[in-house]
Amino acid sequence: MARMSADERRESVIRAAIVEFACGGYYGTSTEAIAKRVGVSQPYLFRLFPSKQAIFLAAAARCMERTREVFAQAADGLGGEDALHAMSAAYNKHIADDPQVVQMQLQMYVTVASAEAAGDLEFGELVRAGWLELWDAVMAPLGGDAGEATAFMAYGMLINTLTAMGFPPSHRVWEGFPSASPEC
Repeated sequence: MARMSADERRESVIRAAIVEFACGGYYGTSTEAIAKRVGVSQPYLFRLFPSKQAIFLAAAARCMERTREVFAQAADGLGGEDALHAMSAAYNKHIADDPQVVQMQLQMYVTVASAEAAGDLEFGELVRAGWLELWDAVMAPLGGDAGEATAFMAYGMLINTLTAMGFPPSHRVWEGFPSASPEC
């Protein structure tokens, strides 16, 4: 069996970190758990990343990047309401196919608040920068309409919250959505 390169291992660590941090959060996840999931030792993990914070930031950046790509691919060549519906459907598929995405996003926001309360601003800088890139990815196909982008992102955050709490698509809490459920 061929050995993985350091870059391939880094990718493995990022994927494993998303799963682990999504479940346990930054403060509740050990680097030992991440190393075990990848199948490497902790010392090797720290040869790939200088710290637990660096692992978390790489996982957060990947999560934001992937969501931005989902929006951009869905809206490619579309505009206005067509882009809005395409991005909505693509995001709903994305979180259904990869439920750790929602949990990781929520963990990122909690970690920013905790870290900044303790005086560490690096988490917030990265997460806010990634969120602004998401905002721009949504704004462009919506013709720069800030109201439409705000509504889209607000619905997305509500979808994240309801999904994270485990409300099934048939539950009445979804009735107020324009499409009546997260599956549409």
